[in-house]
Amino acid sequence: MTPAAGAPDRDTAGGVVAGRMAAAASAWLASLDPGQRGPAQWPGPSDGPQAEAERLRWHYVPTDHGGLPLGRQRPVQQSLAMHLVSTGLSAAGYVTVCAVMGLENVLDRAEHFPRGSGDRERYRDPGLYYLRVFGEPGGPAPWGWRFGGHHVSLNNLVVGGRVRAVTPCFIGANPAAAPLLGGGTLRPLGSTEDLARDLVRSLPPALRARAVLLNRAPSDIVSGNRPRLPGAGETEAGPDDGLLPLSASPLGLAGSELDGDRRALLEALVSAYVGRAPDGLAPPVDVDAVHLAWAGPTEPGRPHYHRLQGSRLLAEWDNTQQGGNHAHSVWRDPEADFGLDALAAHLAEHHGG
Repeated sequence: MTPAAGAPDRDTAGGVVAGRMAAAASAWLASLDPGQRGPAQWPGPSDGPQAEAERLRWHYVPTDHGGLPLGRQRPVQQSLAMHLVSTGLSAAGYVTVCAVMGLENVLDRAEHFPRGSGDRERYRDPGLYYLRVFGEPGGPAPWGWRFGGHHVSLNNLVVGGRVRAVTPCFIGANPAAAPLLGGGTLRPLGSTEDLARDLVRSLPPALRARAVLLNRAPSDIVSGNRPRLPGAGETEAGPDDGLLPLSASPLGLAGSELDGDRRALLEALVSAYVGRAPDGLAPPVDVDAVHLAWAGPTEPGRPHYHRLQGSRLLAEWDNTQQGGNHAHSVWRDPEADFGLDALAAHLAEHHGG
């Protein structure tokens, strides 16, 4: 997938967005009192193994993601925090993340408002989304930031004044679908789910047989929250006794075998993942080389899984829990998750490796 006509090139876009991120991060940090600063800002990615190990730690379950939670911030600080979050997302990506965060209130009702324990007074808490900055925003050294909580994990790195990584990028939804007044349905990730299903159901039998690999779905995304994806010759078994193992060699049906409306559906599905980031930040994706794999039934409302995999793209989706009403989705760049490639090059150039 080449950039759209008129879209900024990656260097230009990376520099512009890095400037916005630095300004927003600096404003947020300046608003914090000394007691808040400790969890909010850690050493930068090039400041030693402890800081880097923390930067590579990520979750998508309701646990301590590391950082300063929104619930421990004053309203103006929360606004500044969300301003920083918005700099790393497209308009649609930001709206989707905000909707997912709001689902904590919906889930609280569905679970009969359970109480928390210890320091966590409220179990389903939209205030438990954590923001942490690594390093000095806008300075010459690499720096980054992470925002995460239940069903959200955003990871960003700036090197040389340019955004060099926006993945892993996880967005989930529980419930995946909830009723609205007037007969409507709230589905923050529904369009992504529908695009994949429509594509698979549009395939003729011979192609569908190569895309639909199993009649049941893995119980979760196979890559989980691993900091690194398997390289050449490596395989990750994933959940469920190795169901649909993950390796550098993609499974399923290649995009090169699609044309017309089916190819357009695949392009739209890829865009649903890479379009989470601001224009110009995602690496180009060769749709011909992207493989589509599906597991589980193709009827709406049934537990299912899909995967898109190419040289610069791994996207995974599952909607299996709660009878197919609890979705997980992740976008990763096998070559540049967490900006490890750019960070290694920077360290080699400026610090002798």
